[in-house]
Amino acid sequence: MISLQLGPLAFPTSPLLWLAALFLGQWLARRWAGARLGPEAAQAAGDAFWRCVLAGFVVSRLAFVVPAWADYAASPWSVLDLRDGGWAPAWGVLAASALLALRAGRQPGLALPLGAGGMCALLIWAGGSTALGLHQQVPVPDVPVVALDGREARLPALAQGRPTVINLWATWCAPCRAEMPVLAQAAREQTQVQFLFLNQGENAATVQRYLSREGLDLPGVWLDARSAAGPAAGSEGLPTTLFYDASGRLAHRHVGLITEAALKARLQALRAP
Repeated sequence: MISLQLGPLAFPTSPLLWLAALFLGQWLARRWAGARLGPEAAQAAGDAFWRCVLAGFVVSRLAFVVPAWADYAASPWSVLDLRDGGWAPAWGVLAASALLALRAGRQPGLALPLGAGGMCALLIWAGGSTALGLHQQVPVPDVPVVALDGREARLPALAQGRPTVINLWATWCAPCRAEMPVLAQAAREQTQVQFLFLNQGENAATVQRYLSREGLDLPGVWLDARSAAGPAAGSEGLPTTLFYDASGRLAHRHVGLITEAALKARLQALRAP
């Protein structure tokens, strides 16, 4: 399950799981330090934990943004738009771990509480992501789809032979509409990657009116009348973008609006040998 549905809103599961893991890790660090050294140590452990975690998030974001700066330069404030999912998690974990170790070295009494808190957070993340299937290599959803001209097919047959991006969207979905020009441009320029725009639950007339009104000439527009692809891929929310390599293996899943920088990074990774 890569998204959590709350009423009309859908939230990516991954950041929610990270928050839960970090709060529990910080709680353990505070509890352990307080039990051994008293309230002041508990406060110090909690503060140190959050400062190291915040620094790790900053490093993780910068490690993604700096190589892709050309895509952010036209709109520098977009660096603060964290919805694009632009992170380099390994760098963030390394930075946070190094800072926790440095702080523990300066205050040996906090070494065990901080180490236990950090390990707790990582274990909760690893166990939770495994249980929720965040890293599960799900195949292309095997659902029937219909083209705007009435042709019928099954989705796996359309996604064979080359890298494929499947975007799940609807005309009523505001983030879907916001990201559509970026996806449309990429579909025109990245000819070695196949783009499939899979509309969820709407009819051909509704989709065609939207495309005509917005002046969008999209390749690969298909209809999923039963909205079956999202649940099959583990996401109830829109938009969801799925990236498959040429062998049909899932390389990345993105829930929510995707920016130009994030899309380019995912496409580059998709094309890599």
